[in-house]
Amino acid sequence: MRGGPRLGIQRAGINQRSGIPGVAREDEATLGARQILGLPPTRAITLSAASFAPIETIDRLAKGEDMPYQSVNPYNDEALATFPEIGDADLENALSRAQSAYEMWRRQSFDERAAVTRRAATILRERQEEFARLMTLEMGKLIGESIEEVQLSADIFDYYADNAEDFLKPVRLDTGEGDAVVVNSPLGVLLGVQPWNFPYYQLARFAVPNIMAGNVVMVKHASNVPQCALAFERLYREAGAPDDVYTNLFVTKEQVGKAIDDPRVQGVALTGSEAAGRVVAARAGNAIKKTTLELGGSDPLIAMPDADLGATVHWATWGRMNNCGQCCVATKRLLIHEQIADKFLEEFTAALSGLTAGDPMDERTTLPPMSSRSAADTLKGQIAEAVDHGAQATEVGEPVPADGAFVQPTILTGVTRDNPVYGEELFGPVAMFFSVRDEDEAIAIANDTGFGLGGAVFTSDIEHGKEIAQRVESGMVFINHPTWTAPELPFGGIKRSGYGRELSWLGIQEFVNKKLIDVLPADAPL
Repeated sequence: MRGGPRLGIQRAGINQRSGIPGVAREDEATLGARQILGLPPTRAITLSAASFAPIETIDRLAKGEDMPYQSVNPYNDEALATFPEIGDADLENALSRAQSAYEMWRRQSFDERAAVTRRAATILRERQEEFARLMTLEMGKLIGESIEEVQLSADIFDYYADNAEDFLKPVRLDTGEGDAVVVNSPLGVLLGVQPWNFPYYQLARFAVPNIMAGNVVMVKHASNVPQCALAFERLYREAGAPDDVYTNLFVTKEQVGKAIDDPRVQGVALTGSEAAGRVVAARAGNAIKKTTLELGGSDPLIAMPDADLGATVHWATWGRMNNCGQCCVATKRLLIHEQIADKFLEEFTAALSGLTAGDPMDERTTLPPMSSRSAADTLKGQIAEAVDHGAQATEVGEPVPADGAFVQPTILTGVTRDNPVYGEELFGPVAMFFSVRDEDEAIAIANDTGFGLGGAVFTSDIEHGKEIAQRVESGMVFINHPTWTAPELPFGGIKRSGYGRELSWLGIQEFVNKKLIDVLPADAPL
């Protein structure tokens, strides 16, 4: 029953506040979306492909063929725009043009690349509300969080504009004889497969360092954020990037495979599901091409008895509910020492109860819908499965709206190791809570997962916190703060969370050729 109690699920902490916003502002928001795409002010239309697609694609649109790239407002289920997949001839043309662009772009200086990159950052900041509205329309992110994502994306542009040349400077080696140096050079055309949950940040994280390194990129974005995908492509053009340095692709899964197989594509980066990661990595491996994968996560938050309880509850709430819980590094498992577990659970429940569900365009809203009905239904199915296998599910707060892709914030307790949900990623406003006897039990549960992306440790003893962090099997651990991101921090995981790193100096190193050039005298002995 959408939005209400379900058999076997309790309700707790009902906040009696009223006035959940229920009126969408589609006209104003859609107007901003049209402006960012350079389109006339219309609403809820099927956009013409003429501004973005070649002739073959326009023909498919005219024939009424299937168009799976569709943006639907998850707050009110309004269909905003649809786009057709490109044809095989379009893909071949795009690959050819990208290869030609690479031959030119690789010869541009770092200063020339940085000029484009800085202009893109400036555009993002100057028009941040326009970009943000489009994101909120397509996947339901709170408008304030959307603005923050645009700002973070701009920071990534500036970071690599400022630092790429230094990160890729030649490295001289201390050898016994001769003059040895390792130089970094671009690889060529790269393919990115990117998710919907951070529509601009994910693109920036992949595209910006690689373009600054001299590569060119082609991107298959998630099918539910096609307008964000086009906006980012337009951003590079408006910043002065030559055509085809950045190419958006509305392609099928079969066409993704063809692109991976194509000899012009030199590497593939994917952020997404485990299933997609396996398919892409296997396909690229068969073609002997490098990949980076950032997949799921089930990040633990470990709270020791000496933790600041108020700060721990605050950051646990933020870490679980940011982006409506739809974040790979969200706090998904709460491992709380038994000495503070009851008090923590009481205050955490109260914090979730204070959330206000409604229109994500309304700044008063603190609980938005999930990205889609299907995402919401998947999460509700996981909750039901957890209950079927003996867990207790407590729904928290006022009932969420029945319309739209809303999920009631839920706390799962009593999740045992044989419960299927124990090893799954809960991608939404649902937290698993565990009371642990001691540090060793916390570490055992934290590491008893196939994932290894992020994690957090809360304690007043910082040195002890660092020791605990060393024991957590993951790519990132934060102390007294949930896992998060910044341009200068490397991002990535281990185990089933993937491999490779993005951002920081490490991110720009993934898709470059580290070539050794060694000068030796002709008579030097071998």
